[in-house]
Amino acid sequence: MVRGSAERTLRVVLSQVRTLAVRVAAATLPNRCALCGNLSHAVICGACDAAYWNEAQLRCEVCALPLGVGHARSAGGGRLGAGRAGLYQCDACRTAPPPFDATLALADYRAPLDGLARGLKFHAQLALGGEFAARLARLVDDTRGAGGFDLVAPVPLSHRRLVARGYNQAWAIARPLARRLGVPAEAALLTRVADTAPQSRLDRHARRDNVMAAFAVAGGVAGRHIALVDDVMTSGATLAAAAQALKAAGAARVTNLVALRTARD
Repeated sequence: MVRGSAERTLRVVLSQVRTLAVRVAAATLPNRCALCGNLSHAVICGACDAAYWNEAQLRCEVCALPLGVGHARSAGGGRLGAGRAGLYQCDACRTAPPPFDATLALADYRAPLDGLARGLKFHAQLALGGEFAARLARLVDDTRGAGGFDLVAPVPLSHRRLVARGYNQAWAIARPLARRLGVPAEAALLTRVADTAPQSRLDRHARRDNVMAAFAVAGGVAGRHIALVDDVMTSGATLAAAAQALKAAGAARVTNLVALRTARD
């Protein structure tokens, strides 16, 4: 009896030692930068961080589309997402406001950052989800008027695609992001009720039609501010369809938090 108890205690101690050793090794031993491949203690080395992540970019505050010179600010001077007046907006969002209220994006979808999104989505490089999450959390903190979320949710995959891939890349970002923001996360808040074709194969109008009525809300969202997380935003059709479902279920606000945004549809 005493011997069995001692053996169990020893196994627990050894397990804790192994876990600690793995954490120490991860913190002290160099890895490879996900962009340039050089030795780095971080997922992205300091040189690549400075070169690719820190460019100043004026974006539409509703859809995060990069804005060119000459896009004037609307009158009002409101905070991010506080109504549509007072925001930097693209022509499309001024003319036909989407169902979501605001969008924050880390950077444009372009080389070499697009390789990070592909690595997460197609090659199970799940550490990149944590990297995107950390940067999105800082972006929320640094953006005036952002935050105040009640719930964080990923854009869901269809059951078929989830089984084939084995994970949802949006959830790989949303889960650590929610922890950093101190907000509850719900992986199954939204479900796909239609197994749509991949958006990357379609043009702008086909994307919109492809995902119309594709989502259903599985949880209570009435009166709540939902942070909707995805890896890449292209036309915005998927996020608009998801936001439409959330608003129809009573959500008060929907803010998109996306890793990368295409410069043009």
